[in-house]
Amino acid sequence: MKRSFFTIMLAQFFSSLADNALFVAAVQLLRSSKAPEWQQAALVPMFALFYVILAPFVGAFADSRPKGQVMLISNFIKVIGCLMMLFGTHPLLAYAIVGLGAAAYSPAKYGILTELLPAQQLVKANGWIEGLTIASIILGVLLGGQLVGPMLAPMLLSFDLPLIGTSVDTPPEAAISVLIFVYLLAAWFNTHIPRTDAVLCPMPRQIFDLLPDFWTCNARLWRDKLGQISLAATTLIWGVAGNLRFIVLAWAAAALGYSVTQASALQGVVAIGMAIGAVVASMRMRLEDGPRVITLGIGMGLLIILLIFINNVWVAAPFLIMLGALGGFLVVPMNALLQHRGHNLMGAGRSIAVQNFNEQAAILMLGAGYSLSTGLGLPTFGAITAFGLVIAGFMTLIKRWHARNCVQFGPEVEHLLSIARNDKRHGSEFVGDQPHPYRRAADTIGSRQRRD
Repeated sequence: MKRSFFTIMLAQFFSSLADNALFVAAVQLLRSSKAPEWQQAALVPMFALFYVILAPFVGAFADSRPKGQVMLISNFIKVIGCLMMLFGTHPLLAYAIVGLGAAAYSPAKYGILTELLPAQQLVKANGWIEGLTIASIILGVLLGGQLVGPMLAPMLLSFDLPLIGTSVDTPPEAAISVLIFVYLLAAWFNTHIPRTDAVLCPMPRQIFDLLPDFWTCNARLWRDKLGQISLAATTLIWGVAGNLRFIVLAWAAAALGYSVTQASALQGVVAIGMAIGAVVASMRMRLEDGPRVITLGIGMGLLIILLIFINNVWVAAPFLIMLGALGGFLVVPMNALLQHRGHNLMGAGRSIAVQNFNEQAAILMLGAGYSLSTGLGLPTFGAITAFGLVIAGFMTLIKRWHARNCVQFGPEVEHLLSIARNDKRHGSEFVGDQPHPYRRAADTIGSRQRRD
């Protein structure tokens, strides 16, 4: 891997570390203010809100500027969200602003991989980025749990800046103050991300002109016989992973009587399993192997249901590791294949924006459904059971969908797999045998800029 790749990894690590620690701090902030449980569950869909609303725009924004600059701007938006939370804005609204920063960050984070690396290194690169992201989840939830816990919180609250008065007087507020500096560290790494030779595509003068462009890209990926399967699978898996953060907290409180600090350690256990699965997948799976792992998604749904029968932490720990490992092993090859198809069809930024729109819409809908069910009085175990059944059912449908494609469109599916198998370039300029119109436009703009 190129040296600049590891700079990107460090920037991603610290930004994700702060995101996950902030989630724990936000949950504790709501609990300490006696907010109802549905508001705590609503943190997950609120974080996903701007991913969905701004999806038509963030991909084009990522393609219009150097990716490192986009990531830098995004981290400062996250800092603004933290400051809003500190100065009395409702945690749900402030956390949505942090989600806005994350929505702008993601197309640049993943898009730069396809600009920097050849197609055959995308699975390995995704193994790295998912493994490191999962490591940041493990350390982030542990960091958040400790920052609001009884050991570190009193130390943070006893610290006073000379001649400066602050309104930080609770453990969650102290934790959020620390996390602002973690975001700033990530921003410092963003300034060291190199500019690639990818041609920039300027934003249109009329911003809403991007809407038909986005829906065309979205439809193009859903029509692709490999893209639609990888997009459906990753959409569902990230919908699960996004909501599993709160589900583990709720389950640990109901089944084990754990506090937020104790339950955050179990979130880390799930992430350890995901890291193991991601690393194994990056070593053993190839770009064209994505559709082979769909069955694991059905297993994830069934395992989530089995969680309600566990009330012993020594049984829960290996079980959660296995649950996480299935998700990690599934998402790496699927994610890499989706990036490859999207980059071939429409370019890196737009492709990731389409992917984020669908994945975060799944997080939003699954999270809203879970939050609604708890708000209506459904017990935690009942909500978890319904959640697992939905996952297993939809994964079964995706598996049958791919099998149908292989029968009805066998030559086309095999041709697309052959492209994934043999593509050695940093990104194809062709859709079938014809240059894609977005690429032609980008090349035209680039040639003009070079002449000027």
